[in-house]
Amino acid sequence: MQQNRNANYDPEKHHRRSIRLKGYDYTRPGAYFVTMCTENRKCLLGKISGEIMQLNKFGAMIYTCWNNIPKYFTHIRLDTCVVMPNHIHGIIIITERNCGNNANGRGEAFSSPMKSYSGLVTENASPLHPTMQSPHGTFSGSLGSIMQNFKSVSTRKINQSNNTPGVTLWQRNYYEHIIRNEHSLNTIRQYIMYNPLMWAYDMNNPDRSQVSEAELKHEVKKRCNFTNEELDFIINYDFKYRMGQDYGNKP
Repeated sequence: MQQNRNANYDPEKHHRRSIRLKGYDYTRPGAYFVTMCTENRKCLLGKISGEIMQLNKFGAMIYTCWNNIPKYFTHIRLDTCVVMPNHIHGIIIITERNCGNNANGRGEAFSSPMKSYSGLVTENASPLHPTMQSPHGTFSGSLGSIMQNFKSVSTRKINQSNNTPGVTLWQRNYYEHIIRNEHSLNTIRQYIMYNPLMWAYDMNNPDRSQVSEAELKHEVKKRCNFTNEELDFIINYDFKYRMGQDYGNKP
């Protein structure tokens, strides 16, 4: 979801510059909301039908790769996630290494089991045609290294399945928001959960409905039962992550 804006936005330029928060240590314990889009935002992972995400075989593989992340990084836990036709949203919690499941480094853990809202997702197969690119080096165990591993593993598995060696599945960069409090965590969980319901208005949807900002806000608020503060946070998220901005600790 994204409101209509007349910003001077060059997708190629903004996808190629760093979108990490300057000076922030992404190896530190904490909760992170991450979004990763397919190359050129192609709808390769399934389709929305009747406001339910129907994963094709590649979408199902992506979902499995996501859930397997803790096998490679034992210091992380997964929370809510959803695979959409051309992107994935998820919450990753980095805990203290060898020190229990402290999620924010201050002795207060985000205590929530992983949620996938499988009632909004089904499986149904269809073809994939991606294109490829190498990941960049990052600190071991950091959010960046976790996302690199996920990209690499999922791309390799899909290329092997599709007999398309060397092609790119994901955009070069990914997007993250640092989750700083329980309120923000719960709002983002709702945003992820309701993503399939709002696909008709999502800026990632090539066939999205053309609605005004007021109409979009009304529809989101009606469907998701957000407060005005939460609504502003959610409506702005897609625009902000595309522009590579970290927008503070609200809500």
